Amino acid sequence: MNKTALVTGGAGFIGSHLCDRLLSEGMQVICVDNFITGNRENVSHLLTNKNFRLIEADVSQPTEKYLSNIPRVDEIFHLASPASPRGYQDAPVETYLVNSIGTHYLLLFAKKAGAKFLFASTSEVYGDPEKHPQREDYWGNVNPHGVRACYDESKRFGEMATMVFFRQFGMDVRMVRIFNTYGPRMDPRDGRVIPNFLTQALSGKPVTVYGDGSQTRSFCYVSDMVDGILRAMQLPKTKGLVVNIGNPDEYTMLTLAKKIKQALGSSSRIIFRNLPEDDPTRRKPDISRAKRVLGWSPKVTLDEGLVPTIAYFKKQLQHS
Repeated sequence: MNKTALVTGGAGFIGSHLCDRLLSEGMQVICVDNFITGNRENVSHLLTNKNFRLIEADVSQPTEKYLSNIPRVDEIFHLASPASPRGYQDAPVETYLVNSIGTHYLLLFAKKAGAKFLFASTSEVYGDPEKHPQREDYWGNVNPHGVRACYDESKRFGEMATMVFFRQFGMDVRMVRIFNTYGPRMDPRDGRVIPNFLTQALSGKPVTVYGDGSQTRSFCYVSDMVDGILRAMQLPKTKGLVVNIGNPDEYTMLTLAKKIKQALGSSSRIIFRNLPEDDPTRRKPDISRAKRVLGWSPKVTLDEGLVPTIAYFKKQLQHS
């Protein structure tokens, strides 16, 4: 019998690509999403697949409310959560609930089902880092009262809960800290830097850079991210581990703005605005653990990944 994977947030950007990949590997996939930030279009091509099932539900609720008739689950990928600043600042309560109490309920379900569990954490647990690049043993520099705390702190809570179940019950769990990821199916309105720059430049509007543009980010193409997540779930040495998944190639925001303008042949001018509250100044993963334990490193360069991403954004803007 084929294995069954449960993907919460499966209609989201990364989640939908993960569903595609799991199905291509012959698994049964149950996708749970309440569409706060997920998009039905991301999984519409899967609805006729006999191995795919879509459940519309709020993952912060007890699993009995939406998984009571699921006979068995082998792997749980907990990706459900708004993940962009605009997404989690528009829905802060839903964000902290799904990453805290939602994680608790899913861990209870995993324990009862005897399922492997993966918690999708985030590079935001490092806050505005005082150590660079960020390694998994760095505890971070997070403002617990700031506008990002509903996301940062609830992800830290989710990691804590996952490790409690590992230590207390010996469960087969792991955590991945996802760094900036991009590619087709990103929401053009989600407020992250690549969607912002692309939609502005494609619309002929000024490209908005915050601060002086010297702050950095590292960008991982979505196929590389999905590969890293799958390896973290499926390889035997990851039980109880947290692993950074991201691309260590680091770009300043000003460099990225110029790169996107050049790729589009855009004449949009670059304008500067004040930095948002608690905006990290540097972000770059140390992926030595992913290389060593997962045998993983990203394959797609930013220039290569921007090609299909730009094609997707052009198509989206034509239909909007």
